[in-house]
Amino acid sequence: MSDSPVSAIQRAFVLAAGLGKRMRPITATVPKPLVEVAGRALLDHALDRAAEAGIGEAVVNVHYLADLLEGHLARRSTAPAIRISDERDALLETGGGVKKALPLLGTDPFVVLNSDSFWLEGPQPNLGRLIDTWEPERMDILLLVAPTATSLGYEGKGDFVMNAGGALQRRGEREVAPFIYAGVAILKPELFAGTPEGAFSLNLLFDRAIERERLFGLRLDGQWLHVGTPEAIEAAEARVKASAQVQ
Repeated sequence: MSDSPVSAIQRAFVLAAGLGKRMRPITATVPKPLVEVAGRALLDHALDRAAEAGIGEAVVNVHYLADLLEGHLARRSTAPAIRISDERDALLETGGGVKKALPLLGTDPFVVLNSDSFWLEGPQPNLGRLIDTWEPERMDILLLVAPTATSLGYEGKGDFVMNAGGALQRRGEREVAPFIYAGVAILKPELFAGTPEGAFSLNLLFDRAIERERLFGLRLDGQWLHVGTPEAIEAAEARVKASAQVQ
């Protein structure tokens, strides 16, 4: 990966502290980020994509089975460089977890990845596309969003509608929305000013950005695979194998 491009965004935060309750019984002894899909831990898939996009440093938060995660990360010898944000004392949810790690992330915009965000790429890597699409002058947050109808293993009603310019709005209460959040975002650190202490969701920042008309989305090129349950692992691996055979 030494020939990876240098990214306009140099830091990523990987959310790896969750309990993974829906993945039990596997996660009784293995943290969800270390669950393997297609022969590799979900966490490594996320970090590999950060490296491929030219991101030099990643902060990973840990809480549940934290020693196992730290041990796994210590054995990684490839980019990006890893720093740990320790949440052993209290689980802080997505927003609180990022806020705690801000001293490690610096003052420039950064990427946030759910450790279980998993997708099949299209012609161009999606994280690189997201970084190339980022326009801080008109965006506060840029989300990678996937089509609701074609995402494997997803059965919800979607999250967002998107206009022709890429601006996002929440779906209505009784509506079905065409896009779901694919678990990857670019955020500005200053957005965390005035946020609660302790646990809170990144959805708070998404909603504030919507109010300012500064939440945008990029449609994932490829297929998003929702790896939320033990059964979903088998379905995702079958889809990966089918994709490899086509190529």
